[in-house]
Amino acid sequence: MENIELLLEQINELIQKGEISALRELLTELNVVDIAQIIEEIEQSDRLPVFRVLPKDISAEVFAYLETDTQAELVRMINDAELERLLDEMFLDDTVDFLEEVPANVVTRVLAHSAPEARKLINRFLKYPEDCAGSIMTIEMVQLHTSFTAAQAIEQIRKTGVDKETVYTCYCTDRERHLLGSIPLLSLLLCDENELVGDIMEDDAQLISVNTLDDREEVADIVKKYDLLSVPVVDNENRLVGIITVDDIVDVIEEETTEDFEKMASLAPSDNEYLKTGVFRLAKNRIPWLLILMISGTFTGKIVEGYETLLSGFVALTASMPMLMGTSGNAGQQISTLMIRGLAVGEIELRDYFRVVFKELRVAAICGLVLGIANIGRMYLFCDGTLDVYFVVSLAMFFAVIVAKLIGCSLPILAKLIRLDPALMAGPLISTLLDMITLSIYFALAKVFLL
Repeated sequence: MENIELLLEQINELIQKGEISALRELLTELNVVDIAQIIEEIEQSDRLPVFRVLPKDISAEVFAYLETDTQAELVRMINDAELERLLDEMFLDDTVDFLEEVPANVVTRVLAHSAPEARKLINRFLKYPEDCAGSIMTIEMVQLHTSFTAAQAIEQIRKTGVDKETVYTCYCTDRERHLLGSIPLLSLLLCDENELVGDIMEDDAQLISVNTLDDREEVADIVKKYDLLSVPVVDNENRLVGIITVDDIVDVIEEETTEDFEKMASLAPSDNEYLKTGVFRLAKNRIPWLLILMISGTFTGKIVEGYETLLSGFVALTASMPMLMGTSGNAGQQISTLMIRGLAVGEIELRDYFRVVFKELRVAAICGLVLGIANIGRMYLFCDGTLDVYFVVSLAMFFAVIVAKLIGCSLPILAKLIRLDPALMAGPLISTLLDMITLSIYFALAKVFLL
């Protein structure tokens, strides 16, 4: 947001002067996202006074955009009547998202001041597995019976739409709430007012829906594939229980991308922000993989120890080891990154494995040949050694690049096949594995051509 510092100065000045009306007027002219950012930026002691100034409908929207720590802090400080008003105005999915992150004492207080029906729904939502569609859906949607006329449907939307998360797409059900179809709001507005909803809704065969227990990453793929603003969620009997809107899908994509980056860096995934995570928790997330990689590095050392005599006779061989391992690791990382992304966005399927291998063999051959020729020139200019040593190093590089490409494209697909996250097969893990394989190839060639 532009001029954030100027706005903060104005707000601090109004707070100090006690000009509540002017403060309210200034804040209500801003976007709710910007108001949330301002509350995060101001002094902690000023957050509650600023939050209390907001009209109740705006305060509920602002609350949904605040950081979890700030939300918990405000809930602890506001009185019971304010908490009840806040909960009445909040969308159910925002309330559930908030409760999933805060301490148990805050959850207890919120549930104690929720309406009985809302409390029942919140408890039901909290029982859904964290990574499934049910955990991110909302029940604030427009439902229309197929027996409604267009005029009745529009009147229903006018009566209930203010409390719904979206009215752009309405969902059509029968009396038992079985999902039958959907209808865009525009179609209702443009059709004859006496036409039945059942006659103008989109064909059931074209209706896209997800189950409450479907993985939320799969739901995100469906929303992206079909360019949906929302997707209906049904139970095992095809009864409509909620919808997932695109703003929640964006959050899922962000969380999944962050998790993949952490796995690719051999970190245990964490739900907390870096600056809000304790030192011991950060260390705990990193130590397991560091230990695994350290132990696996022992095998690399053992390979080197087995060829000490060979290395002592050819100094250039020793000097080339870091370059060879680095090149093979980089080559493997390049294709593994492409594979992980391709699998994540659906560009590559398991059945494409042999096509990928055939393509990468050709790519690797070209890369390896170019690097091998360039390496002979590099060693001639900068290294002491004989032509046969230069040849062995370059030949080892050629084969190391080919093997690295094959392993880099195979491991993510193997992970997908055994239902692991392909992102695990990247970064330090693949580099350590390739170090061992590269050195084995290197010393085997050296033994054949130099001894």
